[in-house]
Amino acid sequence: MTVIVECQKRQEGSKPKALRREGLIPASLYGHQGSESIDLTIPAKVAEKLLKEASVNNTLVELNIPDVSWKGKTILREVQTHPWKSTSVYHISFFAVSAGTSLDLVVPLHLVGEPYGVTQEGGVLDVVMTELPIQCTRDNIPDSIEIDISHLKLGDALHVSELPLSEGVSAHVEGDRIVLTILQSRNTEKSTDEEGAQEGVTA
Repeated sequence: MTVIVECQKRQEGSKPKALRREGLIPASLYGHQGSESIDLTIPAKVAEKLLKEASVNNTLVELNIPDVSWKGKTILREVQTHPWKSTSVYHISFFAVSAGTSLDLVVPLHLVGEPYGVTQEGGVLDVVMTELPIQCTRDNIPDSIEIDISHLKLGDALHVSELPLSEGVSAHVEGDRIVLTILQSRNTEKSTDEEGAQEGVTA
């Protein structure tokens, strides 16, 4: 998914508090020309819409800055908010990415189906990882990684190395990391223990 956003170059000497009072959110663009950066402003309403559609280190943003005749693809790199008002945005950072640039991102894991070990064997799904750090190019950024878990049985564990990653996408963590497991439920363990105790008494 790509989101299109237009920003303006920030006037020198402008104060962040004054800008926010005017309905403008301070922003910065990095990586477009080496170590140089551009100070920007983005209308608060545009920023709110952006943050509903995009997430940090995951979404490609087509940034347009007419004042400096620059337009290109970026990643939403950081969003600073008020210390205790999470809905109040203070600053947004973008990082420019070229076609061959390798990106370090984090994408959510989306589970599909209900495990056999849960529906038929009375087990419990224990999710260890809900998102995955990955490396990819800007043209291969997945919105999420879908995992079909319907075949998993009691005692099964799914590892990072077993995830269905698309071409050009690689996991940025060890392959033996556990993503999720199907555990025996406490009720099942209790029933098994009680049955064993009853058999012992009968014997």
